[in-house]
Amino acid sequence: MKQVFHKPKSLKPAIYHYCPGCGHSIIHRLVAEVIDELGIQEKTVGVPPAGCAVLAYNYFDVDMGEAPHGRAVAVATGIKRVLPDRVVFTYQGDGDIAAIGTGGAVHAANRGEKITVLFINNGVYGMTGGQMAPTTVAGMNSTTTPGGRDVARDGYPLDLTQMLAVAGGSVYLERVAVNSPKNIKKAKKAIKKAFQAQLDGLGFSLVEILSTCPTNWKMSPIKAMEYIDQSMSKVFPLGVIKDKTGYDEKQGEES
Repeated sequence: MKQVFHKPKSLKPAIYHYCPGCGHSIIHRLVAEVIDELGIQEKTVGVPPAGCAVLAYNYFDVDMGEAPHGRAVAVATGIKRVLPDRVVFTYQGDGDIAAIGTGGAVHAANRGEKITVLFINNGVYGMTGGQMAPTTVAGMNSTTTPGGRDVARDGYPLDLTQMLAVAGGSVYLERVAVNSPKNIKKAKKAIKKAFQAQLDGLGFSLVEILSTCPTNWKMSPIKAMEYIDQSMSKVFPLGVIKDKTGYDEKQGEES
């Protein structure tokens, strides 16, 4: 019998510590599958900062670094410049890259640093208890906005990916989600394209991934998946935001 599904080589045999229904485990697998398919396990370096994914080194079977809160892009830039033959990616939540790490991300994109950023947007500070994040959508409850985010008081949700699209050195930016099989397939394709852009030395690439946080959203996993379609994706529409790679789309669908 032909085996059609197996554990990626680039994932360690470790049990995830993430909450039930969390999207991190799905995204980890997609990243590992892409690393395997591109044949880059031996030269890949991952850089997670503080956040729910701070223990990513327990799961990815590649070289891993650690960065202070908000500084993953800076650390990844240093690694890539010293070791330009490596494939370097960051794995950052919205409470990291869209808050304390915003400045670093903007300037790295503007310089065209040849790294790949995976931006996990679940709309809250997940690790520290579900406080309002820069990406929390209007009306969404959090531990610091129990009556819902009020834009008159708290400002509007920050669309960091759109901001980075105007940076001259960014070459590929796409927003995806992992709340359905169809969206998961699209997410993997986007991640693979972002890694390929780095392999080809084109510039800064980023994939924003809308993900669930049932624990802090106070929802069941099923309701959390639905919330992405009903609310989050209305504020953060899915799709390609910027693509200067020049890759043939038909070829990309076949790969």
